Amino acid sequence: MKRMAMVIGIKPEHIPQYKKLHADVWPQVLAKISACNITNYSIFLREPENLLFGYWEYHGKDFAADAALMAADPKTQEWWDICMPMQDPLDSRSKDEWWAMMEEVFYHA
Repeated sequence: MKRMAMVIGIKPEHIPQYKKLHADVWPQVLAKISACNITNYSIFLREPENLLFGYWEYHGKDFAADAALMAADPKTQEWWDICMPMQDPLDSRSKDEWWAMMEEVFYHA
């Protein structure tokens, strides 16, 4: 199992709608997350900086392949089409990232 985290900004005017959407995520999107070997997925909000922090645990063998499978899913694409305009990606992210991936520097079980 690999713990993974990412961060992105959120436009403040969209925070209420983003919270509402994530209080009732579409079942097809949740099923695809699970099918891609991701568990314990959480998103946290930090205000007033308006940052979203995502965390999950990956239980598969090939994250790039599972991420591609998720990205190819039509219902996930539809979900992203709604959520992405609300987000404000960090300037420091890699060119191939939307959310900026984070390095784990400490863990205590």
